[in-house]
Amino acid sequence: MDDADRDVLAGTLAELTWHEVETAARSGAVLLWAFGVIEQHGPHLPTGTDVYLPMARLHAVRALLAERGVQALIVPPYYWGVNVVSGAFPASYGVRPELMREVMVDLLAGMARDGFGHVFCFSGHGDALHNRTVHDGVKAACERTAADASFVTEPALARRIGLDPDDPYLTLYGPDEGPPEGPVDVHAGRWETSLMMHTHPRLVREEVRALLEPSGLGPDELAVWRRGHEHARRVTPDGYLGDPAAASAGEGHRTQTAAAEQAADAIARRVRRSAQAHPQTGRRNHG
Repeated sequence: MDDADRDVLAGTLAELTWHEVETAARSGAVLLWAFGVIEQHGPHLPTGTDVYLPMARLHAVRALLAERGVQALIVPPYYWGVNVVSGAFPASYGVRPELMREVMVDLLAGMARDGFGHVFCFSGHGDALHNRTVHDGVKAACERTAADASFVTEPALARRIGLDPDDPYLTLYGPDEGPPEGPVDVHAGRWETSLMMHTHPRLVREEVRALLEPSGLGPDELAVWRRGHEHARRVTPDGYLGDPAAASAGEGHRTQTAAAEQAADAIARRVRRSAQAHPQTGRRNHG
C-alpha cells in the first residue's frame, strides 16, 4: 500500500470538477457517504480506523454497484461524529448530536439541490448515540428538505439502537444475527483489526498487535463499557475489547467482501424500487 491508499479523499467527488459532478447527478448517480469518528483504537490501530474502514467499504460497494448498473460517487467522509464510549481517552473527539444532525441536514439539502436522487449513509463507528444521530440526520433532512437519503446498516445494529426494521429511512443489509457466543469482540479486537490488516496493513502496529492478550470480557463488562467515558477506560484500560492478536488479513478480506456484496445488493434493490415507484425521477421512495 502506498500513501495514496491512505488518502480518504482519493476516489471521492473531491477529486472531480463541478462539471463532472453535475454530469453524474444528471445521469442518475447515487451518493455514498461514510460517517465515522477520530477515536482511540487500542495501542495497535490508528485513531482514524473508523474513517479508513468505512471508506474502504464504500470503494468496494461502488465497484459492485457499477456491476449492477448503478453509478455511484463517494462523498468525502464525515469524521467529527458522536463519541461516548471512548470519550475519556486521548485523541477521541466528538460533537453534540444536535450539531451533527444539523450539519447533515444542510449538506444533504445541498446534495439534493445538485440533483442527486439518493444518498446512502454508512457508519464506521459503533457508538449507539452516534448511529442514532446518523439516522436522525437522515430523517430530518428527508422531512425538511428535498433530500432522499437512507442509513445503510445491519439489522443487529438497527435493533441495538432501537430502530424498527421497517423504518423507511433504513436500508438494511446482511443476515439478522444475534450476538456471537464466547468473549465479546467489539472494538479494536479480532474483527476490526482483521479489516485494517486487509485494507490498511501499514497502519497496523504489528509488533504491538501480536503481543496483545485477549480482553476476555463478557456481556456484563460490555454493558458497563458502553456507558462510556471513565467506565470504558476502567473496563478496557488499553482501549481494546476483543482479541486483536487472533486477527488476520484473510479474515478481514472475507468480512469486507461479504459486507460489500450485501450492501451493494441492498442499495441496488432500493434504487430499483424507487425507479419503479417514481419513473420520472426515481426519487422520494421511503417505503
